Amino acid sequence: MKSTMLLISMPALGLLSTLAMPIRLAAQPPRYTVTDLGPSGTPFSQATFLNNSGLVTGVAAAADGTQHAVIWRDGAIADVSKPGLGGPNSGAGGVNEFDQIVGQAETSSKDPNNENFCGYGTGLQCLPFVWRYGVITALPLLGGTNGSFGAINNLGQVAGFAENGNRDPECPGKVAVNGTGPQVLDFEAVIWGPRPGQIQELPPLPGDTVGMAFGINDYGQAVGTSGRCGNTVIPGFAAGPHAVFWDSDGSVHDLGNLGGTVNNALLGSGTVGFVINNRGEVTGQSDLKGDNAFHPFLWTSQKGMQDLGLLPGDLVGAGLAMNNAGDVVGASISAPGPASGNPRAFLWRNGTMTDLNSLIPADSPLYLLTAFGIDDAGEIAGFGVTDSGDLHAFLVTPGAAAAVGTTEAFVSKGSARPSALSENARKVVLRQLSMRGQ
Repeated sequence: MKSTMLLISMPALGLLSTLAMPIRLAAQPPRYTVTDLGPSGTPFSQATFLNNSGLVTGVAAAADGTQHAVIWRDGAIADVSKPGLGGPNSGAGGVNEFDQIVGQAETSSKDPNNENFCGYGTGLQCLPFVWRYGVITALPLLGGTNGSFGAINNLGQVAGFAENGNRDPECPGKVAVNGTGPQVLDFEAVIWGPRPGQIQELPPLPGDTVGMAFGINDYGQAVGTSGRCGNTVIPGFAAGPHAVFWDSDGSVHDLGNLGGTVNNALLGSGTVGFVINNRGEVTGQSDLKGDNAFHPFLWTSQKGMQDLGLLPGDLVGAGLAMNNAGDVVGASISAPGPASGNPRAFLWRNGTMTDLNSLIPADSPLYLLTAFGIDDAGEIAGFGVTDSGDLHAFLVTPGAAAAVGTTEAFVSKGSARPSALSENARKVVLRQLSMRGQ
């Protein structure tokens, strides 16, 4: 419930052709400290979720070029991709307070429809899983070949989506703008668990044929998107026309929008609920009127959907994680958008959106690109860019000033950041990164 996933396959968000102009502000005390989770020497790692006990989940590039599910505890990284599900690539996502972790992994079996559901371009089947203490368990589907995941709550329920056996002529018979596909089968939002092997199908809105669930809270309420196979795109950069809420009885409700719905020609364009906290508040993204830009939103039952806006000068953005206090983090991205714009990690708190890079010391090891998780103590996880242009996972820890909600800008001494990603990192991002809830 505290984070969304980027595997983004996420979590893509910033190809950073002109990344990061120097920041110069007046000197003030640091508000947060930044830990580069590394590992050193890798071109890519991403933190996707974190729980309140300090366990961080994510993905990291291996020496052979594959990507592996990893976890960090007290800054130390552990590869949890083995034994896996038989395939070369995997990623870890949501984690609850009992250290149950959800993720997705390729199997050794070829997907008969070559849908590239995991986003790695291998043509292998993609399955969601639950991992705990070294044991990995694949989650069941609805009669199709592939599935994927969102978050896991403290009851052990997992939000996600799974293919059924319906070959839908509306499905796009070509590779989508995010690199997945060609999609052949319909897919439906589901909740797995809490019992082993249990799966509950969640209906799309009337008139729609497919759905994806990304967030779930401890009351079994889930959020995601609903649409038709022709206008709904699986992650990375999940997109659909309707942000939806499924109550604990399984009933589906439209959360509304900010004037638009979806534009499948624009990477990331859509209206999606990514996270729901235990107060029933929802964050995500919604297209604006004209479907040429999308903004992060906060939805509450009292006020409906509110536009959270963007950082100054930016074009698009998304709310990717939220804690139980209602703090929202995500990415705000400059024009022309996710494919080649410059992302900045943001924190939205008490009505104010702030660039996280203005709240960290000038000598921090990373420029913070996207935040994918925030816990109830205000710790934030995501990924940023190093001085050499590689992408690394980060953990941002608040100091005393930040903990009480202060969001005044902290000064950077003008530290310059690289103008482009390394070529290896760029290839990884193109293939793998997503904006979902994951």
